[in-house]
Amino acid sequence: MRRPVFNPLAERYTLMSTHSSQSGQQFRNVERLVKGVPTSDGAGVRLTRVLTQNLQRRLDPFLMLDAFRNENPEDYMGGFPDHPHRGFETVTYMIAGRMRHHDSFGNSGLLGPGGAQWMTTGSGLIHSELPEQEQGLMEGFQLWLNLPAKNKMVAPSYRDIPPQAIPEFTTGDGVRVRVIAGSSHGLAGAVQRPDTDPLYLDVHLPAGSRFVQPIPSGHNAFIYTYRGSVEVAGTAVPDRHMAILANDGADAVSIGAHKEARLLVIAGRPLNEPIVQHGPFVMNTTEQIRQTLRDYQSGKFEAAAVQALV
Repeated sequence: MRRPVFNPLAERYTLMSTHSSQSGQQFRNVERLVKGVPTSDGAGVRLTRVLTQNLQRRLDPFLMLDAFRNENPEDYMGGFPDHPHRGFETVTYMIAGRMRHHDSFGNSGLLGPGGAQWMTTGSGLIHSELPEQEQGLMEGFQLWLNLPAKNKMVAPSYRDIPPQAIPEFTTGDGVRVRVIAGSSHGLAGAVQRPDTDPLYLDVHLPAGSRFVQPIPSGHNAFIYTYRGSVEVAGTAVPDRHMAILANDGADAVSIGAHKEARLLVIAGRPLNEPIVQHGPFVMNTTEQIRQTLRDYQSGKFEAAAVQALV
């Protein structure tokens, strides 16, 4: 099968009978496609759970990816009232609509189109995410990123990332890339994280374009299309599908689009630690989960927040 190859001098792609680019990059294949599971969460918000619990080991350090795209207010107006978390990070990225964040540590922020929020739940907090609109499209994603065992009980933190704070660039092919985390083609993203070294890109491809992103060979990686379809190593990835990229020793992914398309590119260094999840809590052992439940039920999440505010 003929494979696309990146020419770094011309910033264009040609077809050659090889899995390698002229710059020596090896392109990853698609291991499998995942459509996701329709579900609801919070107070009845309809969404698609793309990265489900049975894929956590395969896509370590990522624990969950939810995609939501609702134009009917009844499908999102309930939002996500107060609920607890411990042991990981949440990354919410909005395409359309507005959500208001509040948490037990006194943080508040309005997440709007093109913006993101990065929350480290650490030792535990209680927060809410509620819509600030009564009509129109609500669309975005929430990604859960695991914390290493040594950082499970760090102090919680929260960061708003407005659209203008997310770096972006456009390639010679007209591909627009927003760099939420990690780096792409020499441009550092809005967030850099130790241990898991996450890459999080929002990529907009014009018709007939191609984009190559280096990914360390040891990192787990996937893409998720949210407009149109793309092609990766001869495999078509339809709209609203995740493609898990094979850990085959390759150090890049090459993505092409016959028609205009948009997708997320996500990768990270695996922690290779035990994962024990109980609802909104993710720890390393069953006993740690039991302790987390005791802490939450006894009000220690609220007490810790009050102490932090004093």
